[in-house]
Amino acid sequence: MTGSIGTLSSEVERTAEVNLSDGRRLILKTSTRPEAVDSFRFQSATIAGLEGAEGLVAPEVVPTTSGASMFEQEGVCGYLQTRIEGMPLHQAKRTRDLLFRTGSALAQLDVALDRVSVPAAHRPVLWHVGCWSRLKELEQYLPSGTVASSVRVAMDEYAKFVEPQISDVAWQVTHDDPSPFNVMVTNQGIGFIDFGDGCWGPRIQDLSIAASHFVNDATLPLGGAEHLIAGYASVITLSALEARLLVGLMRARQSALILINYWRSHLFPADAQYIKKNVARAEHGLSILRPLGVASGEAAVQAAMSSFQP
Repeated sequence: MTGSIGTLSSEVERTAEVNLSDGRRLILKTSTRPEAVDSFRFQSATIAGLEGAEGLVAPEVVPTTSGASMFEQEGVCGYLQTRIEGMPLHQAKRTRDLLFRTGSALAQLDVALDRVSVPAAHRPVLWHVGCWSRLKELEQYLPSGTVASSVRVAMDEYAKFVEPQISDVAWQVTHDDPSPFNVMVTNQGIGFIDFGDGCWGPRIQDLSIAASHFVNDATLPLGGAEHLIAGYASVITLSALEARLLVGLMRARQSALILINYWRSHLFPADAQYIKKNVARAEHGLSILRPLGVASGEAAVQAAMSSFQP
């Protein structure tokens, strides 16, 4: 292959854009960290397993000359994939229809992921729901005030109400980070990129993460996430328990994002702007969801599933 290469923003992996002389654009991910081997095995196998999936757009793995989906050589591991052409969701105008289609595509992604068998799905992942009850020690890095108070309330609720029941919902391989930066609006449909946080987890976790990023309208009970939830439920019907836990999971995810990114910004101040790119959105969303109790949150989710159409 002949072309040019340029580094893109990333936190742990080294991500580069490859522009080939024939006009094709690819993404190369590499790392020298030992733990990246399992991560790349998971990512490349997951992307390969999505080939032919309906209702969504996903990258394709470019195999090595020996036909492998990733490489390991001289302390460096990585893989090459095609680049999805489109607009990141965080840059798009978020209409009701677009959010519905995003939720529907996310559910189609979970349907496809439920059929894949991939290595390293149980590897340690910082963002895994199993870590959340231990994140309270990071509260020391939060600025004092309403944000810290809201985070404390949300994480207490998670530990007392959500965590004891989370093992009773459906679990499978999940994307685990369908944020507006990892969702693409393309001419072929809604696409998903960056499977680096993917793992074995509660299926509803993907919905809670995506929905938590679209809580921004204080005039609506779920801040506008209703439309995305409706789209997801049009493909995968939520169980009664999933509907009951969803708002608590959304608040806990917003709080986990705030806690982890304030902590990581303290560790890596030079990268603080990139690390905290989603924090303001999470803080605002958490302030909107805070008044909802368990019953009112469940009612809002049930209403979203039954009342909204594309």
